[in-house]
Amino acid sequence: MNIEQQKKIAAEKATEEVKNGMILGLGTGSTVYYALLKLGEMIRDGLNIIGIPTSEGTEKIALEQNIPLSTLTTHPTIELTIDGADEVDAKLNLIKGGGAALVREKIIANASKRIVIVVDESKVSQVLGTTFSLPVEVIRFGWDATQREVNRICGKSDLRGGIEDPLITDNGNYILDCHFEGIPEPDKIELQLNNIPGVVENGIFVDRADKVIIGTSNGIKYME
Repeated sequence: MNIEQQKKIAAEKATEEVKNGMILGLGTGSTVYYALLKLGEMIRDGLNIIGIPTSEGTEKIALEQNIPLSTLTTHPTIELTIDGADEVDAKLNLIKGGGAALVREKIIANASKRIVIVVDESKVSQVLGTTFSLPVEVIRFGWDATQREVNRICGKSDLRGGIEDPLITDNGNYILDCHFEGIPEPDKIELQLNNIPGVVENGIFVDRADKVIIGTSNGIKYME
């Protein structure tokens, strides 16, 4: 079973937890994409839900699938969020932000009663920061000054897209990808980075996930 097949089976398994009438957080990324397609199929078969997307990209796909959408203003409490992750450690801590949606994803996570994460087996590691760089969203004004402070914590970071064509997030900001040799205390690093002026948010998610559904070459596995 290849990586895409692993993503698909994990995402589709997560949709089994969706119940009629739910307010559902819709995550961002290549694995969640398969969940959105499945939800569209379920809606065509009669499922009634309201989705709250974590990115403009997810909103576009959801609309294509005729998934009814709303906002946190109208529905401040989300019953279930299905989202992906770029790295998951043994304690279910996450690195997110490969899709540049980390700020909205964390806002949605904070409003959610329950969060199910879907990944393929390549995303699982014992310690965060060993297989994926940590995204940090920063405002564009003085971003290089912010980067110098960020580098005091992670050692080295890269402006995503490069100086000639930097990626702009849905919020109008830049992303710094920070390189660690491991983040054994993600709760401390999350706070340290967020205390830097100019940092909007970072992609460490501590104690957020209730369940991780992993698509593997041998089928579905779970972490809870």
